[in-house]
Amino acid sequence: METRVLIMQLAYLLSAVLFILGLKRLSHPDTARGGNRLAAIGMLLAIVATLIGEQILTWQWIIAGLLIGTVIGGFMARFVKMTAMPQMVGLFNGLGGLASGLVAAAEFLRYSMGVAETAHVPLDGSISIMIGTLIGAVTFSGSLIAFGKLQGIVTEKAVKFPAQQFLNAVLFLGILAAMAYLILMTPDAIAATDTGTVNIVYYALWGGAMLLGVLLVIPIGGADMPVVVSLLNSYSGLAASAAGFVLNNNVLIISGALVGASGLILTRIMCKAMNRSLTNVIFGSFGQTTGGGPRATGEKRTMADVNDVQADDVAMLLAYAKQVVIVPGYGLAVAQAQHKLRELCDNLEGRGVNVKYVVHPVAGRMPGHMNVLLAEANVPYNQLYEPDDVNPDITNIDVCLVVGANDVVNPAARDEPASDLYGMPIIEVDRAKHCVVMKRSLNPGFAGVDNELFYLRNTMMLFGDAADSIGRILEEVKQL
Repeated sequence: METRVLIMQLAYLLSAVLFILGLKRLSHPDTARGGNRLAAIGMLLAIVATLIGEQILTWQWIIAGLLIGTVIGGFMARFVKMTAMPQMVGLFNGLGGLASGLVAAAEFLRYSMGVAETAHVPLDGSISIMIGTLIGAVTFSGSLIAFGKLQGIVTEKAVKFPAQQFLNAVLFLGILAAMAYLILMTPDAIAATDTGTVNIVYYALWGGAMLLGVLLVIPIGGADMPVVVSLLNSYSGLAASAAGFVLNNNVLIISGALVGASGLILTRIMCKAMNRSLTNVIFGSFGQTTGGGPRATGEKRTMADVNDVQADDVAMLLAYAKQVVIVPGYGLAVAQAQHKLRELCDNLEGRGVNVKYVVHPVAGRMPGHMNVLLAEANVPYNQLYEPDDVNPDITNIDVCLVVGANDVVNPAARDEPASDLYGMPIIEVDRAKHCVVMKRSLNPGFAGVDNELFYLRNTMMLFGDAADSIGRILEEVKQL
C-alpha cells in the first residue's frame, strides 16, 4: 500500500473515532457542544484526507462549493428561528439524501457513458449504486414533504386516497424491477441494447423513487412529525453509507451507518413515547377518524365553558405553592418565551418553591425540540424530568403550568378509547391540584384533537402570547 493511501486510511480511522466520541457526548447537554465540535473536526479531517489522498488537482469547484456552503450554513445557523428548527432539520435530511443519490447517479453515468477506466461494473458496486439511488431519492422527496408539512406549505393533515397502499406496492415492485434490470445489464448487453435506453430506465428509477418518497410521507399526520423527522434522518445516514460503498470510501460507510443506526434508535424511542408501532405511524395517522371528546359528541365548547383567569391570579397561585411543574410545548417556542420562563422559575425558587420541568419526548415538532429550547435559556439539566418521573406523584403537585403544550397533556389519550390519541402516554397534569394552561386560543393541537383538559374544574386558562403572559406573571410575583 502506498504511503499516501495508508495515511488517508489512518485519517479515516481517526475520523471514525471522533464521530463515535462526538455521538457519545451528544447524550448530555453539558457535553453536547463539545461532541459537535469533535464530529466537525472528524469530518474536516476526513475531507482533507480525501482531497490529499485522492490527489485532487482541480480545486476551483471545491473552493466554490466550500464558500457557498459556508455562507448558507452560517446564515441559517444565525437567522433561522427556534420554531423553524424542525423544518431546517427536515431540509438537511433531504439534502443529505440528495447528495448521496447524486453520488450514485454520477457513478452510474460514469460507467454507462464509458468514462470509467473499465466498462465492467462490479456486481457489488452496481447493487450499491441502485440502493444509494433508491434511498437517496426517497429521503429527498420525503423530507421535502415533511418540510412542507412543518412549514405549513403542505397540509398538516394526512392525505389518503383509495387504493393508496396498492399503488405504493405496485410502484415499489416497479422500482425493484428497474433496479434488477440495471444491475443485470452487463457491458455487452448495454452495447446490444442502447446506452440511451439504459439511461432512460435509470432516470425512471429516480422518478419512481422520488414519487415513492412523496407517497410514503403525505399520509402521515402532523402529530407524527417527530417520528418522521427521526426516520428520515436515519434514511439520510443509510444513503450516505450506500454512497460510501459506491465510492469504496470507509469513512462514509462508517459515518452513514452511525447516523442510520442512531436515527433508528431515536425513531424507536419516539414510537414508544406515543405507544405506537412504526408500522402504525407509517400506515396510520392521527386526526383522520372521529375521536372522542367534546367534538365527537357534537358538543360545542366556547370560552364560557372555561375558567378564564388573569396574570395576577396565576402569580398568586405560583408564589404560594410548594411544588410547581412546568410543561413546555411548541407554543413556548413560537413565543420565544424560554428566557422569561427561566427568570420566572428562578424567582419562584428564590421564594422556596420546588420547580421541575417535565418534557414529553414528542413535545414540539422534532425529537429534543423542548430540550434544546430550555438549554438555550440555561435551564439546569437536573431540573428536566420525563413524564414517568412525575406522573406517579402528580396528585401532590400544587400547580402544573402548561406553556403552549396540548396533545401531550390531553386526558383523552388516557381515558377515551375512541380518541385518535388513545394509548399515547401523557403528562397527567389534570390530576394535579391546580393546572394553568397558557395558550392563545382553544384551538386543538397538532393532532387536530380537542382537549378536554381545558374544560376541567381544576384547570385555569390564561390566554395570550406566552412571553407577554409570563412577563406579567413575573411582575406580579415580584410585588407579592
